[in-house]
Amino acid sequence: MSKIKKNLSDAEMFKGWQEEPTFETELEEEPVRRPVTSARKEPADDINSAYFTPELKEAVGKALLELKLTMYKAGTVDYQIKVSCQGNQVLLTAIPAKVKAEQPGKQPGQRGGKQRG
Repeated sequence: MSKIKKNLSDAEMFKGWQEEPTFETELEEEPVRRPVTSARKEPADDINSAYFTPELKEAVGKALLELKLTMYKAGTVDYQIKVSCQGNQVLLTAIPAKVKAEQPGKQPGQRGGKQRG
């Protein structure tokens, strides 16, 4: 090993030395590519909703909200929607949910525990 010379300039100290390129020091050689967006819409996530356009979704949503309000005004809160197809029509029918039969011997609204009397 040789002695280190004193009073050298920076250029003289780094003479013959070359830095190895790394990801930190190397410039990007390839330009950044932007993702290509197509004019075609992406396929629907579910085949069952593939035919619903945004306008159709809005129309069906408004009709279902109107049905819900009508059922509520009639006093029916729990109901199911039955879907059926007749010819060229798809029908959504609201059917009230079945009420569980009450157990004999109990009065509605009565809880267990001490009875007031």
